[in-house]
Amino acid sequence: MQRAVADVEQGEGAVWALVDDAGYGQEGAFEATPMEAVRRQFETNVLGLIRLTQLVLPGMRRQRSGRIVNLSSMGGKPTLPGGAFYHASKHAVEALSDALRFEVGGFGIDVVGVERGPIRTQFGDTAVASVAGGAGDTSHHAAFHQELRGAIRGAYEGLIGRLAAEPDAVARAIERALEARRPRTRYVVTGVARAMVTFRRWAPDRLFDAVLLTQLPQPR
Repeated sequence: MQRAVADVEQGEGAVWALVDDAGYGQEGAFEATPMEAVRRQFETNVLGLIRLTQLVLPGMRRQRSGRIVNLSSMGGKPTLPGGAFYHASKHAVEALSDALRFEVGGFGIDVVGVERGPIRTQFGDTAVASVAGGAGDTSHHAAFHQELRGAIRGAYEGLIGRLAAEPDAVARAIERALEARRPRTRYVVTGVARAMVTFRRWAPDRLFDAVLLTQLPQPR
């Protein structure tokens, strides 16, 4: 990270645009997820973003301009069962973006969040593979993990998969965030994301829980 920023600053004076995009979904029951997996999730989705942003900010302040685009997710608002640590990481990205936007706005630096919905990538396959236990799972959570894998596959192979956007949709949102004279604070990508974020904003917690129970059995 330090070398990359130094190389750009040597050639250009400062980084003007930073797009923080690295991320994946760690899935599995809260209790059954090893701390090593939890740390890896936050190192990738949150701590890497934080450190690289810290490194580019001094140069952006010197030139009094810059644009930071943080790739979040609709999962930074609603939280789905089995994804506690992925959602926690994306909630963190949302909070970091809000705090930083205020702190650096006076230096001419904009901070923008991109909240993605389902995109046709390997994200779903990675999420299924991350569920603890695998086929030999004999733990208390084995049945839940089996249902969770099926729910994730079903989502990406069913209606949500059909409504998923191509990666170019995210690229276009990033492009708009970088080229706009005064960008929005957030860009929501896909109709699924807009619907989920809006529903979670207005739905009481118990109602949201009841809807989730129609999609995934509660462990008992």
